[in-house]
Order: sequence, then structure tokens, then C-alpha cells
Amino acid sequence: MQREAYENLVRAERSRLEQVLCGFTDAEWQATSLCDGWTVEEVVAHLTAAASTGTAAWLLSIVRAGFDAAKHNDRMIERYRGSDAMGTLARFRAAVPSRITPTRDYAAFLGEVVVHSQDIAFPLGRALDPDPRSVLEIARFFSTRDFAVNSKKMVRGLTLEASDADFRSGQGPSVHGPILSLVMVMAGRRAFLPHLSGDGVGELAGRLSV
Repeated sequence: MQREAYENLVRAERSRLEQVLCGFTDAEWQATSLCDGWTVEEVVAHLTAAASTGTAAWLLSIVRAGFDAAKHNDRMIERYRGSDAMGTLARFRAAVPSRITPTRDYAAFLGEVVVHSQDIAFPLGRALDPDPRSVLEIARFFSTRDFAVNSKKMVRGLTLEASDADFRSGQGPSVHGPILSLVMVMAGRRAFLPHLSGDGVGELAGRLSV
């Protein structure tokens, strides 16, 4: 897939999330997401930062954080969150059409938008269905590369097979289920594990517990 196609998918996924966020209550904005204990508002600010930070600025931030990814992320969240939830939403809305990425790993940044959108929507019971093309590209990327998340390592020695898409990867005990659930588990989200079946699920559950 060419860069422009990835960019179009990224913008569409951001727009899909923005539409859902418009209906959130104050309590939902402050709810805990699936991502490392971050609130919904913090995840949104993180996505705004990713859409606003080019290569040079990203490298400078990492260096200034002493190559501590958590410290870097916390600083960027504080920079891109608003004075309140509506301010954070306004900043995210302005970043929806952005073409900026820190690196040329476009599938990884598409994955970031889709995974973090689910981090927000899933624990709140909000329906948010990404484009199947996006999810398939992310599944292919996550199963073959470790980038930001150790997705390839997570599923090494297992066979992944989607029940709703033309996706199959790996060799070994089987893990079968919806492709979005496979993607989310590859990203380390244990909450999606009950959606999967197969004789490899126990091994995968053990890896997610480490």
C-alpha cells in the first residue's frame, strides 16, 4: 500500500473516533482506557501529539526524556491536552487531517489510531468499527514486525486465523477469531482475549500475563 492510501485510512479512522468523542460525557472523558492506566482524555491527547510531531521534534523529545518512552509520552500528553475535555477534543479535531508522522512506518501509525480508538471505546461499551482495510493492514504488520508494541513476539509460534477476513499468519497452535480482536491482542490488550478460540489461546493468555 502506498503512503497516500495509508494517510487516507489514518484520517478516516481519526474522523470516526472524533465523531464518537463528540457524544462523550464528562465522566467518560475521565474514565480509564485500556491503555496503561491513561484516561480517555490522555489517550486523545496522545493521538493529537502523534499527529502533530514530525521526525526532528519526535527525536528531540525522546532525547530530552533520556530515551524514557513513558516520560516522553507524558510530556507530549501534557503539551497537547486542552484546559478541559472540550479543549482536548478541539485540538484532536484540528489534527484529524494531518499527514505528519514521526517515521515512515505508516502501518504502525495506522495501528496506533485504531488500537487507541478501541482503548477508548471498548471499556465504555461504545461501538466503534474501523474500516476492514485498516484492520487487515495492521494485522499483517503486527504479525510480522515489532514496532512500539512487541506484537510479532507476542504471537511467535502460533497460527493466527481471522474468522471474518482473509488473514492467516504463523505456524503452531491455533488462535482463531475476529481480526480486530487478533489485532488488539497482538497489541497486548487482554480484554479482547475472550473473543478468541483455539488451542493456542492458553499460551497467548500466559504471554499477556507476563
